[in-house]
Amino acid sequence: MAVQPTRRRALGINAVQSAVFETAYGQTPTSGFRRLPFVSNSLGEERPLIEDDQLGFGREGLDPEYDVATNDGDVVVPMDTRAFGWWLKLLLGDPVSATASGVTTHTFTSGKDQLPSASIEIGNPEIPSFSVNFGALANQLRVSMARSGMLNATIGVIAQGETRKQALSVAGTPTTLAGERFQQATGSIKRGGEVLGSVTGAGFTYSNNYEKVEAIREDGRIDGADPLKAMMNGELTMRFDRLDLYDAAVDGTPIDLSFGWKRGDFSLFFTVPRVFLPRVKTPITGPGGVQATSNWQASGAGGHTLTAVLKNDVASY
Repeated sequence: MAVQPTRRRALGINAVQSAVFETAYGQTPTSGFRRLPFVSNSLGEERPLIEDDQLGFGREGLDPEYDVATNDGDVVVPMDTRAFGWWLKLLLGDPVSATASGVTTHTFTSGKDQLPSASIEIGNPEIPSFSVNFGALANQLRVSMARSGMLNATIGVIAQGETRKQALSVAGTPTTLAGERFQQATGSIKRGGEVLGSVTGAGFTYSNNYEKVEAIREDGRIDGADPLKAMMNGELTMRFDRLDLYDAAVDGTPIDLSFGWKRGDFSLFFTVPRVFLPRVKTPITGPGGVQATSNWQASGAGGHTLTAVLKNDVASY
């Protein structure tokens, strides 16, 4: 009878993710890590090879050289009642928090001049192997809404570098930060506080538009990144059953939109106060319902482009 080899292989089901906010960019603290749930993580430092271009050595090529280091990737996370607030802080900065009747309301707003960085450790305990992606900045948030399925968010991250893989975790014994997931089936889209009906699909993207500081350094890594203009856009696919949104698009009148979910006493709402809709066609392609997709853009004129309000039982982030 064949015997399984004793060597253990890394499995995603056993992978762990721990993270901590940095007090200085690119410098990993020795404590304060949180264990955060995730769906996937594509962070990791890369250094491509450059083919040597020298002549005069015959047909046999010479050794290649290493190019600059990059560490960009997506972290897909569940949109839950507790841990998602950690990612909102990385994306939008410190919230304003207030507690009443055992529920804390965290209000995050776009447009801050200074945003935090973090160290994110990914571990494969089977090997064991642990590495830290340091100087991590949340550049983008992408969310898709549907009638069913799991509700996840994709965080586009720009990191400065990654430590060499080692057998021991630097996170120690982190505190787990996780809560119940918000559900796609309970999502809502509102305009002026009223539910916007007949929406069959929606999504939005918020971006900090970080510009990398590509300084000349011995280690080939970036020197940091600066947040530029906060931008937000998205799409709405709706059955054609009304003229008010059509009229707003034709007249160039901005509207407000909110996207949200509730779970008991806890909730998460993204409010976009100034949204411009393009004028779009409503093509008739058959006997079924007529629908149109609007690719909208948000503006921060006179206020914040985005406000995110998370209500939960976490005292602070």
